[in-house]
Order: sequence, then structure tokens, then C-alpha cells
Amino acid sequence: MKKWVVLLIAIIGIASCKKMFPAAVQEEMVLDGPVEGLTSEQQSQFLAGDVAFNDEIFTAETGLGPYFVSTSCGSCHAGDGKGHPFTTLTRFGQADGSGNIFDRNGGPQLQNRAIPGHTPEKLPPGTPFSKFMPPANTGLGYLAALTDVQIAANADPDDADGDGISGIPNYITPPAYFEPQWYHQPHNGKYIGRFGKKAGAISLLQQTVNAYQQDMGITSEYEMNEPSIYNGTVEGADNVPDPEISKSTILNVVFYLRTLKVPIQRNPEDADVVAGKNIFMQLGCQKCHTPEWRTEGSDIAALAHKIFYPYTDMLMHDMGKALDDGYTEGTAKTYEWRTPPLWGLGLSKNSQGGQYFLLHDGRAHTIHDAITQHGGEAEAIKNKYTAMSEQERSKLIKFLESL
Repeated sequence: MKKWVVLLIAIIGIASCKKMFPAAVQEEMVLDGPVEGLTSEQQSQFLAGDVAFNDEIFTAETGLGPYFVSTSCGSCHAGDGKGHPFTTLTRFGQADGSGNIFDRNGGPQLQNRAIPGHTPEKLPPGTPFSKFMPPANTGLGYLAALTDVQIAANADPDDADGDGISGIPNYITPPAYFEPQWYHQPHNGKYIGRFGKKAGAISLLQQTVNAYQQDMGITSEYEMNEPSIYNGTVEGADNVPDPEISKSTILNVVFYLRTLKVPIQRNPEDADVVAGKNIFMQLGCQKCHTPEWRTEGSDIAALAHKIFYPYTDMLMHDMGKALDDGYTEGTAKTYEWRTPPLWGLGLSKNSQGGQYFLLHDGRAHTIHDAITQHGGEAEAIKNKYTAMSEQERSKLIKFLESL
């Protein structure tokens, strides 16, 4: 066969293949991927953390349980996005000033599944509880890089400026393994919580260690105890020696979470998006959903001195009676919740089965529903929103979905 015929067949074959394969997904349409500027060594650690987070599925033979909620990190954070009602966590208990009084009765998290030979946990009768929707993971390293001084600077516990907004930090007692960094500022032996619905974790290391232990029953050098259940005991440990995961794997996952990219806004110059942002600011939404931050130093050069736009103040706010679940964490009251970042909001449906499940427990199925269930400090702003024209509300929502 002549060479040109072979070449022609090859060209036709390549063209046919291109028609068969889907087009590449645009970067702004996905949440996973590393920040720019990582060294080759850091890229390798990112990939190792990616594999541990998204690919490793635990079984009873590899340490799962004996009590657990999920079998992998990725099962609750598909594509590093928000969770689904099927992956919702149940947190329970109430603080008495010294901590969650139900910790000795299996708190703060319900392990509703168990490996063979063990009994899943049930909520103690009459226990206050709340459902927590797993959050998106992206951009967490930037939030972790903020200093306690930066976060506390926005607090206004007594509403000194009279705007009705009085955000406060949630001060958390650190775990034994916690080592303060230069950006942590002690406050009566406690530190500002940054992660979780009520900002119950000070660092991504604490958040990760807790997730392995509480969500999957996986012990580590940082937390050697299996999760306890209702009566405060463990019905016989599993058959896998502790720790069930290596310290290096924990640190790789933490690095992965620290170096996931920030969500990229879509269509920022669209006329309706621009108008919606103006409405957002006019309503006063930015008083809690602070648009812009700038990191200071960081041991990861790619995170140092960077401007980013998460739309959160990282503070706790009174959200009113409708969102009061009776559950407390740290110094947070039952009706107080950390301002959730809004970046990536418009991509939430991609990981939630095509439908929104918003607010801390996923009760709101549209952005409109989420806004109208705000209360407490946000009551006046919500009332301004509901008084707007449908066209104005539509532009605001289009802006929020662009984030």
C-alpha cells in the first residue's frame, strides 16, 4: 500500500476519534486541580494526596470502622464539590461551657454504619442534633493561610457600628497534636476555628484527622482511638492494628486540600452578572460574605501574598430561629453558623446530582430558598431582597451562580 494511502487512512482515523471523544472540560467548570506555581516536588505530593483522598476506599480488612459513615474521602466530596443528602453527616450534642456533654456518649458525630459483627450507633434519646452537608474543598489553603489577626479584625461582637451585623470568631480548644503557627493567635488557650459549619476545626490537619476518625473509623498517629458510640464504649475493636493510616498519608491529604485551586468565576463581564454584583453590595450581603482577602506569608510560596475572592468573613453569625438546630460546637451557640464561602456556588449542582442542596443541612433547593431562610443578623437584608423586583432578584442570583 502506498505511503500516502496509509497517511490518508491515519488522518481519517484521527478525525473520527476526535468526533468520538467529548470536548475537554473548561477549567472554570471544574473545582479540582492544583494551584499554579507548585514545585515539581509539591506537585508529586499533591498527586499523592489526590490518590489518597479520591481513590482509596477502606474496607474492614484495611481498618474501616468498626463504626463509620463513609468508606472514602471522595465519596462525600465528588469532584471536590459539595455533598449530597445521602452523604450528610449527623452531629449531635450540646456544650455546657467545658465541651460537648455528649462526647462521652458517642458525640459529636453519629456513626450510622458498622462493619459486620458491630451495631451501628443510634442517637441518644432527646439529643439535640444537626445535619451537616459536606462542603466543597477548593480554595481551602487560602482560607487556612489567613492570620487569626486578619479574621478577628472583622469581628464586631457588640455591633459597635450599628449595622445589625455582629460576627464573632469561634474559639476552639486545640487537640493535643496541634502546633501553633505564626498566623495563630492564642485566646485564653484557644484558637480561631476556621473549618466546618460552625468553624469547629482550627486547621486542615485537625479537620482531616477528625474526618478519618469520625467519618471512616480510621485511626492515625494523631488520633489513635476508634470512634465510640452511644454508651461511650467500643464493642470490641476491629482487627487492624492502630494506627490504620500512615502519618505521611495524612500529611499528603492535608497538602492536597491546601493546594487545591480556587473556583474560577464564570462570565464576570456579563451585564446581568455585573448588575447582580452591584445588587449584592447594595443589599449589604458583603457585610458577612466578604468578597476579597489577601494572604500574608506561607510555607507554600504559591499561597503567599495572594488576593482571592471567597465571599466569607470566616466568622460566626446569629442566623435566626429557622436555622437553630439546638446543636453547639466550641463557643458557638445553637443559632450561630460560620459564613460559608460563596465561591463555587454555581457549580454545586454538578456534585449534588443536578440539584442544589444548600445551607448547612441541604434544606434549600434553590439559591432563592437559601436567601429567604436567612434570619437573625441577616433578617433586614433578607427583607430587602424579598422586596426587590423579580428582575433584580434574577440578576443577583445570576451573579451568585457565576461564582
